[in-house]
Amino acid sequence: MDHRRILIGLGLAGLMCGVSALAAPPKSAAASAVLPLNAKVEGLGYAELSAHWWRWTDRFPGGMEPYRDPDGRWCKIAQSGPVWFLAGTDGSENVQRRCSVPVDKHVFLPIINLYQRSRYPVPARLKPAHCKSLLDGLALSNDALRSAVVLIDGVRVADPKRYRVRTERCFDAFGEDDGSGATVIAASDGYWLLLPPMTPGRHTLVVGANYGRGAEDDDGYGNMVQNFEYVLDVGGPTY
Repeated sequence: MDHRRILIGLGLAGLMCGVSALAAPPKSAAASAVLPLNAKVEGLGYAELSAHWWRWTDRFPGGMEPYRDPDGRWCKIAQSGPVWFLAGTDGSENVQRRCSVPVDKHVFLPIINLYQRSRYPVPARLKPAHCKSLLDGLALSNDALRSAVVLIDGVRVADPKRYRVRTERCFDAFGEDDGSGATVIAASDGYWLLLPPMTPGRHTLVVGANYGRGAEDDDGYGNMVQNFEYVLDVGGPTY
């Protein structure tokens, strides 16, 4: 089966050592609850949202990718609907971003994740086998999650490892086919958080995680370590 792993860094996060002064929330800020894995937003659960998230990354203009956002300046690109998407990094550096989020928006973000898609369109009859191969490859690293730490407004999320989600059935990577039923299929496996709408004002998200496959991983993904942090101004900037 001919397929490739791409866009790995869009959802990867690394072990975060602390919260910077810029991100320090007001003492009155309350941590947002993380919605359970069976939660849905307008009929979309975690798995469906992860597929939508990956399609969101493909809607960026040429030369721009969410994981390369240096400081949050691209936060509003291609956002639509009731859920606001946040991205991780490519692992090359620790990133701190500031982003204005409209009120009444849920927030969906990766803790750490992987994505694979087929290199060529796959006929309908071959999709189940190709999908299984994609998911099996993604599981190698996600089964080996070494650590994960998430702070929301300075409060630690309990056991982030329980928020593992994978697309049990592959999705069409680009949401279209060539008329024959053959499509480029994609799969996602990783750890995600779905947050309910936050109260207006400043909130912080600090995410850190790393895989632990070690030296036997020959593609460089199985031992990724990354950091990212968001300062979210819900309802507009608050300086």
